[in-house]
Amino acid sequence: MNSRALYFRVLGYVRPYRRLFAFALLAMVVAALTEPMMPALMKPLLDETFVNRDPEAIRLMPLLLVILFIARGVASYVSTVALAWVSNKVILDLRELMFARLIELPESYHAGHSTGEMISKVTYNVNQVSSAATNVLVVLVRDTLSVLGLFGWMVYLDWKLALMFLLAAPAIALVVKTISFRLRRLSRAQQQTMGGMTQVLEEAVKGSRVIKIYGGQRHEAGRLHDVANWVRRYSMKITTAASASVPLVQLITVGALAMVIYITAQNPAMTVGGFVSFFGAAAMLLPPIKRLTGVNEQLQRGLAAAESVFQLFDEPPETDNGTRSLGRVAGRIEFEGVGLAYESASGEALQDITLTIEPGETVALVGSSGAGKSSLVNLVPRFYTPSAGRILIDGIDIQEIRLADLRANISLVTQDVVLFNDSVAANIAYGAARESSREAIVAAAEAANVMEFMAGLPDGLDTSIGENGQRLSGGQRQRLAIARALLKNAPILIMDEATSALDSRTERQVQAALDNLRRGRTTIIIAHRLSTVENADRIVVLEHGCIIETGTHRQLLAAGGAYARLYRAQFTGEGAGTPSGASPAAEA
Repeated sequence: MNSRALYFRVLGYVRPYRRLFAFALLAMVVAALTEPMMPALMKPLLDETFVNRDPEAIRLMPLLLVILFIARGVASYVSTVALAWVSNKVILDLRELMFARLIELPESYHAGHSTGEMISKVTYNVNQVSSAATNVLVVLVRDTLSVLGLFGWMVYLDWKLALMFLLAAPAIALVVKTISFRLRRLSRAQQQTMGGMTQVLEEAVKGSRVIKIYGGQRHEAGRLHDVANWVRRYSMKITTAASASVPLVQLITVGALAMVIYITAQNPAMTVGGFVSFFGAAAMLLPPIKRLTGVNEQLQRGLAAAESVFQLFDEPPETDNGTRSLGRVAGRIEFEGVGLAYESASGEALQDITLTIEPGETVALVGSSGAGKSSLVNLVPRFYTPSAGRILIDGIDIQEIRLADLRANISLVTQDVVLFNDSVAANIAYGAARESSREAIVAAAEAANVMEFMAGLPDGLDTSIGENGQRLSGGQRQRLAIARALLKNAPILIMDEATSALDSRTERQVQAALDNLRRGRTTIIIAHRLSTVENADRIVVLEHGCIIETGTHRQLLAAGGAYARLYRAQFTGEGAGTPSGASPAAEA
């Protein structure tokens, strides 16, 4: 997108506030018109007041000066306040739109972009875009009118001398064009580096315990220094380029002004007042020309930021071509020749997966790391789309189902618990369940054994748990996630080692709650500790994205295949006796 089209797209976000923005521009026009009135008053002020000693001019000129500066002050105040309001509203709108787009983008986008980069777009780049949409436009309008007004007065006084100033225009245009190209390129690089710095900061805050225990302070400080130093270097490059343009333009303008002074001094026809008025108008051209040249830096920053913001806006959201509504399903899931290939990977994550899970059945997926367990379950809620085959729920292709209806039938409990900086109750009754009754929240909390540790919290269920539940232990966080799934009461449950963070006593309590939760529900469990899925109705063994074994725990052990090898290797690795639920006879 060229600069013109890009800028008009930016201005589109000002359109909802066009009336107030137009009012601000009108006030700017009034302020700009006062610029040529200053040198216009200088001629009668000198000629009539001081040279001719006109009594009427002596009374009138001071009054006109006061009125002029009152009008100028009011216009500047009104335009500044109105512009600030519009600018902040544009920033708010852009941030809300960017956030809405971020949370509706597919998982493939989030997997391919760093968190710091996305945060930087919302926090830093948006401010640059807003400046380009408001402040830059105001400077262009106000100072362009000022330049035209002052130049018009100069033409009125002596058009031949005024035209000499036009000789400087081509040189000024060349300077601005050359520096604009460099500023845009440097601004892009700086904004990308800001994303990298945000990423380093976020990782350091989240990983503070790991940094301390492994002595990584110096390494992290070095990482921050490297990226922050690049931000500094780009800032200096931008400042150097932008600062060079202003004196160059001023030098060209002053050269033209010096020539005008030399010629005017030899013209006996021009009065003292006329000369001061002409010279004053010429001198007053310098500040608006300086601002018009200097605003180029802000404009190029804004356009570079706009490119980044619009790239996010133009990213296609999650595909939701489903048209079929879906009530509460029975929970029959069928995988028919399903394959999956990630865009960033060379091979296939899944190959020809054919599997049927009956309503109410509990199926465990096991296999070594990278076998395809998470890839398979991520297809059910359509976090990713199969590259081959199809998935059906109750005989309906999930691609035909509206995303909201599909996901309303699925609960998810993962090993990496995600909690929000809110109360315990709000984290249990999250999202669509936020209108749940207090009784329902308490019931879910009791079923997940959350109420056990409520007595130790100052405000019970209303206690704020901090960012991602940092004020809770790992087991407590896990139980909150389970309570959230219990409250949703969806017919399909996906669990990724949901009890991994719990101690033995708590695990037994939560496992009992999960057993109750699984009754009558289709459950898919990703199992890392095989001892936790011995009672599953079926165990599916994956290897290199393919199903290689299926059966019950006892059947697979008796077969002596891949599952038996995984089980014995894990048992040997634990070195602490028979895994939970396994008998020595079965192990033998």
